[in-house]
Amino acid sequence: MDRDTLSHWMNAELQPERFKDYCPNGLQVQGKAQVQRLVSGVTASLALIEAAIAAQADAIVVHHGLFWRQQDGRLVGWLRERVARLLAHDINLYAYHLPLDAHAELGNNAQWAQRMGWSVDSRFGDQQLGFLGSPAAAISAQDLVQALESQTQQPARAVLTTQRAIKKIAWCTGGAQSYFEDAIAAGADVFITGEMSEPQAHLARETGVHFIACGHHATERFGAQALGARAAAVWGLQHEFIDIANPA
Repeated sequence: MDRDTLSHWMNAELQPERFKDYCPNGLQVQGKAQVQRLVSGVTASLALIEAAIAAQADAIVVHHGLFWRQQDGRLVGWLRERVARLLAHDINLYAYHLPLDAHAELGNNAQWAQRMGWSVDSRFGDQQLGFLGSPAAAISAQDLVQALESQTQQPARAVLTTQRAIKKIAWCTGGAQSYFEDAIAAGADVFITGEMSEPQAHLARETGVHFIACGHHATERFGAQALGARAAAVWGLQHEFIDIANPA
């Protein structure tokens, strides 16, 4: 299919103009005009780019792209190497950050809820990126941690505070630890995200609300993969999700 048609379709699906973001969303590096093979991944790392080259991809779609606010813009070092490989192989790079967290169906948060069997009842926090819902049945904090670790295939960092069953869950994938106070205010029994900073342990103990960090990369595997799969289904593309291991 035509590269620009794919760009317009992705932008229409994710509506990046609705968000105040830290990066440009959409087509970040222009490659060949026709796209047939699409690779999705979490981050536009050199390892993912090399894997996409090996897969003979015409385009890559990721959650974490190449260009971020406060970068000085020079194509040197690691950034030059990534861009050079994309240009040498004429590969298009698409990146969607906050739009791919927030999307009600294809987003990281919505996809995580689907895999965990949680309802999505409302939103909270800055730009309504936080999700609030319930498990299929009340669950203990210990059992919830085990279920999350089974999904992410890595240990979680958890501050568990009470023995009462969890009925209301708040979550936001990636580095959303700053949403914890908003989750507490929303009445959540637990807040689940990717990362934990120093203040969250104290807040959990002092408020009685559990805090669970499951890994930034591990909680954001879902959105780009779902977007790639949807694009493949709609436009008849060949799609492959490539997961580059990251302990963060």
